[in-house]
Amino acid sequence: MPDDQDAGTNLPKDLPKGPPKEPQDGPRQRIVAGLARPSRRQVVVGVLLAVLGFAGVTQVRANETDDTYAGQREQELIDILSALAGTRQRSEEEIAELEEVRDELQDDTSARRAALEQAQEDVDELNVLAGLVPVTGPGIRITIVEETGRVSLSSMLDTIEELRTAQAEAMQLNGTVRIVAQTSFEETEGGFLVDGELVEAPYVLDVIGDPSLLASSLEFLLGPRQQLQEDGADLDVDELSSIDIETVVELEEPDFSAPDPGE
Repeated sequence: MPDDQDAGTNLPKDLPKGPPKEPQDGPRQRIVAGLARPSRRQVVVGVLLAVLGFAGVTQVRANETDDTYAGQREQELIDILSALAGTRQRSEEEIAELEEVRDELQDDTSARRAALEQAQEDVDELNVLAGLVPVTGPGIRITIVEETGRVSLSSMLDTIEELRTAQAEAMQLNGTVRIVAQTSFEETEGGFLVDGELVEAPYVLDVIGDPSLLASSLEFLLGPRQQLQEDGADLDVDELSSIDIETVVELEEPDFSAPDPGE
């Protein structure tokens, strides 16, 4: 029979001796601890997973966008393509028409510009021939000196006519009278009345045009030089690179006044 000490205790013999131990960490506690204090490797893995997830979402959205017509039937797709082709054809036709109109407008503008330029050239030429504007250009200067006789009216008119035939652009006599197609000559005592103005010898005739051509027009047989010499005059011809003809023909202003009933 056991003694009283052993009977009062009555404890199992396999109980651990000493202070009780704390329970060991389980899987859940380790995950919570890892999330609370992530390691460097865990951070890198997390970032990589986030990037891969974003790329996957983007690819899915792109596929959804590209599949806009994926649900359409074959006939519907054919109709859509036909409509697009017709729209493109109409657009190309409209562009071609607009380009044709543009080209026509450009041609019309160029034609009008050319016509205006030609008209202005004609006006300038007519103003010169009519003696309405001063002229500067190459030409000749003819000096006629009466030595043993007097220059006849016919010799003076023949000289001017030959110069016109040689394409004289402008002529001026003694620096005071512009000679044009309508200029009148009248023989008078001491010289000529040219458009009513007295012009006396020596006669200096300035002519603008091709110098060589103008000079040769005076030298042919029975031409102006020979006629003037037969009149008892001599002439000298200078070819000049530039001559200024300043005189102009004064146009008479039209009279718009009402006539007197009593006249």
